[in-house]
Amino acid sequence: MIEPIPGFSKLTKQEKIQWLSKTYLAGNTEAENILKQYWNPNAQLQQLHEEFTENTLSNYYLPFGLAPNFLINGNRLAIPMAIEESSVIAAASKAAKFWGKHGGFKAEILGTQKIGQVHFMYNGDKEKLENFFHATKAKLIKAVAPLTRNMEKRGGGVINIELRDKTSLLGSYHQLHCTFETKDSMGANFINSCLERFAETFKAEATTYEAFSSSEKDIEIVMSILSNYVPDCLVRAEVSCPVEDLADHGMTGEDFAAKFVRALRIAEAEPFRAVTHNKGIMNGIDAVVLATGNDFRAVEAGIHAYASKDGRYTSLSHADVRNGHFRFWLEIPLALGTVGGLTGLHPLSKIALEILQKPSAEELMKIVAVAGLAQNFAAVRSLITTGIQQGHMKMHLMNILNQLKASPEEKEQLVSHFKSHNVSHSAVEEQLEKLRN
Repeated sequence: MIEPIPGFSKLTKQEKIQWLSKTYLAGNTEAENILKQYWNPNAQLQQLHEEFTENTLSNYYLPFGLAPNFLINGNRLAIPMAIEESSVIAAASKAAKFWGKHGGFKAEILGTQKIGQVHFMYNGDKEKLENFFHATKAKLIKAVAPLTRNMEKRGGGVINIELRDKTSLLGSYHQLHCTFETKDSMGANFINSCLERFAETFKAEATTYEAFSSSEKDIEIVMSILSNYVPDCLVRAEVSCPVEDLADHGMTGEDFAAKFVRALRIAEAEPFRAVTHNKGIMNGIDAVVLATGNDFRAVEAGIHAYASKDGRYTSLSHADVRNGHFRFWLEIPLALGTVGGLTGLHPLSKIALEILQKPSAEELMKIVAVAGLAQNFAAVRSLITTGIQQGHMKMHLMNILNQLKASPEEKEQLVSHFKSHNVSHSAVEEQLEKLRN
C-alpha cells in the first residue's frame, strides 16, 4: 500500500513531479517529459497559471477557436470558443451563416437577479421568528453597507431579504433567502461576503431579542452560501423565418419544419433524449463560458436544474410553426461576469472579451445563449437530415489519424479519400493499412 505523503503542497513543482513519477507512473518513462512539455516558456505567464489553483504540475490545453458571422440583434460578431470536441465550432459557424441570411439571432434579458441563502436552524415559536426578522431586516442591510458601497455605485447591491420556513422539508430548518444584483461581475465573492455578514448579525441580534426565550435565542447558523440556481437571471435567444426558407437536403421547407418541431417535441417529452439534446446546447454554451473565463460548472448546474423546474427533466429549447412562420427559441438562466475573477486574469479570456467587443455581463449572456441555440439548431438539423455521424465523423477524422499515428503524407491522402467516403474508426484503420501495404 502506498504511504500518504505529508506536506505535498510545500514541495516544489519539480519535487511533486518526481514523487508522482516514482509513486504512480513508474512504468511511464515519458510522463515527466510530457508534463514539462506543457509548461509555458514564458516564466511569468507560467507563474500566473500556477497561481490559479493548487498543486500545479503542468497546463492542460484546450483548443481556442472562433465561430464567425453571428448576427445578434443587428450586430455582427465572431464568437471565441474553448472546446476540444470535433464539429462544435464548425456546426455553430454553419448555423450562424444560415441565420445571418434570415434575420439573425434575437436575444433579450428577462432578469439579472442572483440568489444567496443563509441556512439556519430555529426551534421555537414561528410567529416570534417572523417578528424578529422584520425587526432586524434593516440592521442586516446596514451591516453590509461597507461591502455593498462600491457595488451600489455601479447600480447593484442587495435587492431583498426574505425569511423562508422550510420545516416541511427538514425539521427546524429556515433560511434567509437573499436576492442580489451584481451588474458586470459574476458576484460570487461579493454575495458570499454579504451572506456571512447577514448570518453574524442575525445570530448576534437574536441573543438580545427580548421576545425570544433563552432557547429561541440560540439560532444555529448552518451555512451561508450563494446559489448557482438563478431562475430570475434569465436570457432568451430566438430565430425565426418563413417556413419555405428551410428547404434542405431535398426536403421542402414545410417538411423540414415539421420534422424539426417533432424532434423538439420528443426532447420535451422524453428525458433520455432531453439530456443529450441539452448536452448539445451546452456544447455551445460551455465553450464560450470557458473562453471568457467564467465558471462553466456553475452554469451547467444552474441550467440543468432549470430544465427540471416543472418536476421533470425536459428540453431547454422549443420550436413551433404559426401562420407559415418557423420559430425556434430557448430561455436559460446564466450568471456571468465580464469583470473580476479569471476574466481579468487569464490572458486568453481577456482577448476573448475583446473579440466580443468588451461586452457587459448582460451582453455576454445574450451571446452565450445564442451560441447554445446555434449549436442546437445545427445538431437537430443534422439529426433530421443526414444523421449526426456524417458531419461529426468527418470533423473527427484528424483525431482518428493522430490516434493511428499517421504520417503527414498519409493524413493528406486519407483526408482526400474520405471527402467522398463515410468516416468511421474501422474504415480509417482499414484504409490506412491498405495505404501502408
